[in-house]
Amino acid sequence: MNYSSVNLLINTSLKVDRSLTQKLSNIWHKGYVLSNRYQIRCIPLKSCLHISHATSQSHKEDVLLSPQEVSVILRKNEFTKDFSYGSVKSYDSNQLPSNNPIEDTRNEGYSKMVPGLLVGVFDGHGGPACAQVLSKRLFKYLVAALMPIETLKNYIKQEPRALIVETFNDRAEIVQDLKEIYDKSFNGFLQKLIDSNRREVDVSASLEKGILQLDEDLSMEVLEPFKENGTINNKTLSVALSGAVVCVSYINGPHLYVANVGDCNAVIGTINEDNEWSAKKITKEHNAENHDELKRIWSEHPEEERRTVIRRDRLLGELAPLRSMGDYRYKWKSEILTDIVVPLIGQKGVPANYNTPPYLTAKPDVFYHRLTSKDKFMVIASDGLWDMLTPLQAVKLVGEHMKGKVFFNPLKLPKNNIQLGDINELLLHRKESLKSKPKDRNAATHLIRHAIGGTEYGVDHSRLAHLLGLSPDVSRMFRDDITVTVVYFDSEYLRQCPA
Repeated sequence: MNYSSVNLLINTSLKVDRSLTQKLSNIWHKGYVLSNRYQIRCIPLKSCLHISHATSQSHKEDVLLSPQEVSVILRKNEFTKDFSYGSVKSYDSNQLPSNNPIEDTRNEGYSKMVPGLLVGVFDGHGGPACAQVLSKRLFKYLVAALMPIETLKNYIKQEPRALIVETFNDRAEIVQDLKEIYDKSFNGFLQKLIDSNRREVDVSASLEKGILQLDEDLSMEVLEPFKENGTINNKTLSVALSGAVVCVSYINGPHLYVANVGDCNAVIGTINEDNEWSAKKITKEHNAENHDELKRIWSEHPEEERRTVIRRDRLLGELAPLRSMGDYRYKWKSEILTDIVVPLIGQKGVPANYNTPPYLTAKPDVFYHRLTSKDKFMVIASDGLWDMLTPLQAVKLVGEHMKGKVFFNPLKLPKNNIQLGDINELLLHRKESLKSKPKDRNAATHLIRHAIGGTEYGVDHSRLAHLLGLSPDVSRMFRDDITVTVVYFDSEYLRQCPA
């Protein structure tokens, strides 16, 4: 592959134009937002590859990763959570970095104030800061927006306040000075909700309100101190200038809501009476392949900007997703960009043809689906997965994984009055599950393994080992960060829900 081909490949795979990525990431490094600089890292190349040196330095032979080494890399960030009651039986999640540090994040949690489970995937670009902060803050905003007015009034009076969301596998902490800023913003949102004096809670409207308010707060946390005394906080600025697309599901009994901003996707795996799998794609991507989205953007700007507002299938020729949170280079007025951003990253701080901002919105599309006993699971993932698998391929892989996963469970025989025919049936079922025994217990890991190394004949170890052995600067040419959560539904619970 020649240099121009490599350069083209990099530019088409990055969500932010390549010329801006380094400048934006420099701001992030000056103002990191997590106390441990985030945990998920690419495993260093030296620990992945055994290099055998020949007498000539120009000759190096790479030894492939072993199957065991491949599995260690794939399973490094996997997580499983089981539930004892409700429409969600369990979930599997995993992440595989391509960037270092990874720009994706994920979070899952139960609301402590209203019933329901929240599951979110956050796919960052221009650095990890925005995605990291959203994964830590958004659930609180969504739960607050879903709370009845009386519950809100009681909550805001509490001192100390009760936990609003119980999250799982959440290993990072926001640095202390940002916590204080974020608490102030959240308190303002609580008061705004109380002042609205709403009578009823509309779930779709509440999810939209929570997302838009948090996005607005990302901006105000930069602009208010600057307007007051001319100071700029590198931490809040790094969050506002980097960006993230977001896909969050709210599951309350049989009611499934998915709020989507950008190009992550949620897909439901459904099985029919003939035991055939079908994929119901819940979301629609906000990108140049969505003609309705193009028409929306064109309608919001003068006709003379039609050729410049979308160029090379990107917003203003730079940004691939056409909606996102953060990314205030495409939302602030030109004067603000000139005062705050240009001194840091130069004239590229103001995009070309930037005449009628804002060009970008964080407004989500909110989709509703009523779950039935035929709906077995949902796959919610960043586009790193969907670039490599179709929704139906993902559903079939998880469906086969469910069948083969039986092998991992101990064989349980009824204690009383068991017949030989029943034992034979159990053993035959066990034998069938052995034929499709997956390599991984975790379905998210199973999907990632097949997304990277899958062929029509199964998983190609050589392909998988080569791609996992690449250093981050090379890996990014071939794939994005991948984040996957597979949520399993309880069929019996859903069967008993009234229609």
